[in-house]
Formats: sequence, C-alpha cells, structure tokens
Amino acid sequence: MATAKELKELSLEDLNRRAVELREGIFKETVKLKTGNPEGPSARRKQRKDLARVLTVVTQKQAKKA
Repeated sequence: MATAKELKELSLEDLNRRAVELREGIFKETVKLKTGNPEGPSARRKQRKDLARVLTVVTQKQAKKA
C-alpha cells in the first residue's frame, strides 16, 4: 500500500475508489474468518490500517476544499 505522502498526490476520486476496494477486501477477510478459512490476522489488520490512512487523506482534502 502507498504511504500517506503518495496518497496525497492522488485525486479525491481515486482515493474514494481505493477506499471502496479496501472495504470489500476487509469484508472478504471477515467472511473467511467466520467460515474458518482465514489467511491470517495480518492481512485484515493491514487492510484496516490502509483504509484508515486513505480516509484520513480524503478528510484532509475535503477540508481544504471547504
């Protein structure tokens, strides 16, 4: 996943698209966890941190617009 500096260079539309992809990935990992076939806790944790990073940059960009 990209660093916060790299994320700041992306457009708001790209960031929102990436957030949707990460949410879908987290959902899939949660389903795997419930069905007993998890790949490991690190993958889900990484996706959650990446989502938080993306959403932080989205919030910062929206605050600059206002």
